[in-house]
Amino acid sequence: METAGATTTDRRIDPIRLFLSSSGRMGRAAFLVAVAALAGVFAVYETFTPAGLHVWTAWAVHLPLLFSAACVLSKRLHDRGRAGWWAAFPVLAFAAAVAGPAPAAIVALAAVVLAWAAVELGALPGQPGHNRFGPPPS
Repeated sequence: METAGATTTDRRIDPIRLFLSSSGRMGRAAFLVAVAALAGVFAVYETFTPAGLHVWTAWAVHLPLLFSAACVLSKRLHDRGRAGWWAAFPVLAFAAAVAGPAPAAIVALAAVVLAWAAVELGALPGQPGHNRFGPPPS
C-alpha cells in the first residue's frame, strides 16, 4: 500500500518529527541512535567552541538540544506506557550534571535519575501492541 510516495515498508526517519515532536512511540534502537546523535552534537559543540564564543552561543545551542532530548525521551516513555512529562526528570538531571559544580546531594540525585532513565528507556522493552499513545513502533 503506497501513501504519499512511501510504502509501508519504508523505514526512512523524518528528523524533524524525530527531534521536534513528542507524539507517538519510539523503539529502543531508534531511541539509542537519537540519543547518540544528540550527545554527539553536544560533545562537538562543547569540545570545539571557543570559550569566548561559548558564552554568547550556549543558550542558542543548549535549549534546542534540551527540547529535542525531551521530545525523544517522551516518545520512548510513551513506548514504555508512561506519560511524556516524566522526561523532565532525566532532562533536569542531565542539565544539573553538566552545569558545573553542584552540591554532592544534587550530583547523587542526578546520577540516580540518569541511571533509572538508562535502564527504563535504554534496556527495557516497550509495551507490546497498541497502548494509549498509539501502535508499537515499526
